[in-house]
Amino acid sequence: MEPQNHLERDFLHRHRVTGRRTYLKLIMTIQEQAARRIFPTFRLTNLLKSTFTPRVGQKICILIDLPDLLLMKDFAFLKIPELTIQRNAIQFFQTPLNSGVMDELGLTGGEIFAYKTTGGSNLDLPESAMTPEGKTVSLEKDVYPHYDIILCISTYSATAPLTASAKVHKFRGATLHGVNPTILRTGLAVSYDDVSADAEKMRLGMTKADWVEIDFHYAGHTHTLHLELSNQEAQKSHGLCRGDEPDVANLPAGEIYFVPTGARGAFPMRYEDGTIALMHVSGGRIRNAELLNGDPSVVEAHNAKLVSDPVTGELGELGFGTQILPTSGRDIQDEKIRGTIHVATGRSDHLGGSLTPDKFAEHLNATHDDILFAPHKTPEIWVTQARMHRDGKTEVLIENFEPSAYIQSLIAAS
Repeated sequence: MEPQNHLERDFLHRHRVTGRRTYLKLIMTIQEQAARRIFPTFRLTNLLKSTFTPRVGQKICILIDLPDLLLMKDFAFLKIPELTIQRNAIQFFQTPLNSGVMDELGLTGGEIFAYKTTGGSNLDLPESAMTPEGKTVSLEKDVYPHYDIILCISTYSATAPLTASAKVHKFRGATLHGVNPTILRTGLAVSYDDVSADAEKMRLGMTKADWVEIDFHYAGHTHTLHLELSNQEAQKSHGLCRGDEPDVANLPAGEIYFVPTGARGAFPMRYEDGTIALMHVSGGRIRNAELLNGDPSVVEAHNAKLVSDPVTGELGELGFGTQILPTSGRDIQDEKIRGTIHVATGRSDHLGGSLTPDKFAEHLNATHDDILFAPHKTPEIWVTQARMHRDGKTEVLIENFEPSAYIQSLIAAS
């Protein structure tokens, strides 16, 4: 399809893209594109092939988390309506594995183990776990060393601790926390070869950046966060975990990320209860939070934590979504949507950073917490622009939660 008028032709020329189909995608919002996208049916076989390309004879298992390990005995947790993630782990992963998927792929194993819910994102996992027979086992001694592929379907992300254990015990894995029907229907149904290809196009257009600045608009005021990237190589979370090297994929995937080398400025943050505060940043860390709206006690508690354990405020990640996906209500998918942006505080060793759990004053503070900015998640806080400085030029990356023409031209390139 060719451009139909001189305005379209000029647009295509300026942004180095070809074809009217590409033009129409550029002027359609990401969520409009996602609503029109036809996703293949989720099949565990396809996901395992796409992510791992497993070899015949390799052994696979599943980890879940439970608030009480006694619920694991005889699968008693299936009677608890609130444990939807764990029920999905059985229905869409453990049962299919043992009902043909392992035979189809030539895999062995299929066991499932439960560990006690950690209570925070990327906290170290407990030492012990339980089998459906009620037997207590050691993750470090009885699970990790004996499996080639480990799927962790949990309440909280376990990417950081599993990545550390994978390096020791030489397994590959995937973390799929928060799995719900939308994620199964969309983010886990795609081809990760395609996701990887698009992510690489974006990565190449963003790598070696000097800095990124983000403008946040809230209640009539604009606040800017400046993140130093120091010409570092951009990294990608792309869903491929192939070969023999130990690695852990975070699924759904589709993200370009950096570990900032410094940060300054301010940005508004929405707490879980809806309270909004302004984070004042210097020296790469949130130094204090200033109440803008909501419950003062929430902000007071956050400030007390920043004083008692200052590294909890360190900005350890800057991430950009790469995929066209519908919102799922879970950050694990929604931060992978093109046009969204997130920063994260805390632990960064699994991303190549230097902030490890031993550097926190309290074990329970050693989390990695993503702060996602997206229209459905932070409707009061608007990202009016995110821009990058690289190779002596400043390129706009996001405007009003939509990917810029620069980003779209990267994806559209052959």
